[in-house]
This record gives sequence, structure tokens and C-alpha cells, in this order.
Amino acid sequence: MSAMGEFDSDFYQSNYTIDNQEQGFDKADAYGNPYGLKLGINFDHIWQKTLTVLNPLKPADGSIMNETDLTGPILFCIALGANLLLAGKVQFGYVYGMSAIGCLGIHALLNLMSTSGVSYGCVASVLGYCLLPMVILSSCAIFFSLQGTTGTIAALIIIGWCSLSASKIFSSALTMEGQQLLVAYPCALLYGLFALLTVF
Repeated sequence: MSAMGEFDSDFYQSNYTIDNQEQGFDKADAYGNPYGLKLGINFDHIWQKTLTVLNPLKPADGSIMNETDLTGPILFCIALGANLLLAGKVQFGYVYGMSAIGCLGIHALLNLMSTSGVSYGCVASVLGYCLLPMVILSSCAIFFSLQGTTGTIAALIIIGWCSLSASKIFSSALTMEGQQLLVAYPCALLYGLFALLTVF
């Protein structure tokens, strides 16, 4: 019996010890992120880009295009589609399709016009942020009919606002002095398609 007891104690012996200390729960991880979450969304940059679009007469900061931020553009595309849906038009597919094809066209055009190349993500980011005035127009279309003279004038003003903002950001970021009107024309054609969806 004593041999069996020695065998059991030898069998279960190991150098492994369990450190059963209570560890405190900290709401920030080793990198200082609150609650250990990192979404990769910089709300300050989204706000700065939105203010740049809302004030088209203010000079644009060229560093805006350095970041490929698609959070705001996706939100604005969803908001545009939701406003069109509230106005009785199911146009989500057209909104995303025209956005993708328009971004490809503007991307090709900017790479041909500028000496420094531009990525597709940056073009999509700028065009998506400049869609914000069109979201404002589509929200007006929920309550009022835009198929008259007033609606046409409002749509033309919004198209000019969107294209002016986009061309201003592109020309300042890609150092394309004197070419803002050349960039504004294809941007106006793209935003004109969104205005046609909103008005009709």
C-alpha cells in the first residue's frame, strides 16, 4: 500500500504551478484603446472632410486625399438610397452602380491629367464625400416635388456645389493648378446622374 502511495505521488508530481492571482480588469488594452476595440474609424477626419465639402469656397487641404476613408462615402450613399426610398424610388442598385462606374472613369481621367498618380480609394473617398449636397437634395424630394422650375434650379445648384467641391479637392491634392474646371466638368456629369435619379 505504501508503494502504491509513492507511485501515485510520483505520478502526479510536476513542476507546473498555477498562479491563481486575481488580475484586475482594465478598460483599456496595452495600446491604450478604450474597451480593447479598434474600429479604424477616425471621426475627426470624417468631420473635417464633411466641413470641407459643406463650404466649397474655403480652400481645401491637400492632405485630405492622403487617407482612403470610405466610411463617410458609404454612409452618404446609404443615406441617398434611403432618402430615395422614402420618396418612393427603389434605386439602391443605381446609386452603387453609378458610384462604382463614375469612380472608375474619374480615376482614369485624373491619372491621365496629373503628373502624380492617384489611387482608386482616394477618388472614391472624395467623390463619396462630395455626394453630401445630393443627400440634402434627396431629403427635400421626400417632402416636395422637384419636377418643376424650382426643382430644376435647385438640382443645378446642387450639381454645381458637388462638382465644385470635388474639383477643388482634386486640384489642390494633385497640384493641378489651372485645371479645376477641366476636372469639374466630368464631376458635374457624374453628379448630374444622381440629380436625375433624385428629381425624376
